[in-house]
Amino acid sequence: MDVRRPQSEEEFARLYELRWQVLRAPWGEPPGSERDATDAYSEHALIQAPDGEPLAIGRLHFNSPDEAQIRYMAVAESARGQGLGRCIVDYLETIARDRGATTVVLNAREEVAGFYQSMGYEIIGAGPTLFGTVKHVRMQKRL
Repeated sequence: MDVRRPQSEEEFARLYELRWQVLRAPWGEPPGSERDATDAYSEHALIQAPDGEPLAIGRLHFNSPDEAQIRYMAVAESARGQGLGRCIVDYLETIARDRGATTVVLNAREEVAGFYQSMGYEIIGAGPTLFGTVKHVRMQKRL
């Protein structure tokens, strides 16, 4: 699959819509809650269907010169199980490695930690609990 950076305002709008639908709407969070201040200087990844609809997305930012963080991973329900999430993670890890990071960290929902473990991430501790119910684990991978 072709993974790339969003190129237009329309592509970013669709990316944010998928992010909200998958990561915020199920918990009753309002539109706009899917964005944060680091979006402006982060690397975004996108896989689109032929009609332009986003199928999978993710984001990478740097916590320090050596440590990058993956956030906001989302795959459209209709596209799950096709390896798209793996493609997004591989793409973001390549950016991190190319820019000198030696470690990538992320906070994964407990129910998807196995996906990241299959890609070489290890659980290093408890992560945040979002919306009072969504427990996360802190994970890392040495590049």
